[in-house]
Amino acid sequence: MCLGIPGKIARITAQGGGLPFGRIDFGGIFKDACLAYVPEAKVGDYVIIHAGFAISVLDEAEAAQTFKYLEELDQALAQGPR
Repeated sequence: MCLGIPGKIARITAQGGGLPFGRIDFGGIFKDACLAYVPEAKVGDYVIIHAGFAISVLDEAEAAQTFKYLEELDQALAQGPR
């Protein structure tokens, strides 16, 4: 199973032959990701990141829902097995 994580684009730069890369904010943790697959993405957009690549753009409401699901999962895991 693969897991894509949403993050917010904080900055866009060109690297390695002009490929667009974004500095992605994952709730205060910043990582770089290639934006070549989402040329429409801009600073402030939320994107799904998988294996160092942005694979889709999503709106803020979709990102918020995903964060909610991840928080619920974290809480369930913290409670341990039933």
